Amino acid sequence: MTRLKKTIALTLVLSSLFAVAVAAQLDTLIKGAGIAYVISKFGPDINKAINAATKTPNDNPTFATKVVPVISVGDGKQAGAVQIMGPRAAVNKVQAVAQFETKFKALGMRLRGLVPIDSKNIKEIRRVPGVGISGLLDVKI
Repeated sequence: MTRLKKTIALTLVLSSLFAVAVAAQLDTLIKGAGIAYVISKFGPDINKAINAATKTPNDNPTFATKVVPVISVGDGKQAGAVQIMGPRAAVNKVQAVAQFETKFKALGMRLRGLVPIDSKNIKEIRRVPGVGISGLLDVKI
């Protein structure tokens, strides 16, 4: 094989690998953007649907519910959504839920923590006390 043919073959292989890598990243970005859009656009409607399914009143004076995005700590990607519940003033402060994950290989267990926070910025995680997770939204993409 001539040097030119080897160079062309190597260029084609590297271009293909680059295209696959970009496609994988693009897929992740599109999914994250899609989740963000759905939550921002339809969050209140999704919240009402969850409340109807769980027979939770929408106008309770002592607590409130809201649907917010789940943000993975470490990479900052939106990983889904949850419904939160708690005192109305505290629920109003929550902007997202931070997701922490670790594995205990010796026990074959995975631990996932979900913490209501007052920002979508995972660099400054500040827990909102008194708010819990009352529903989990799985999106099949």
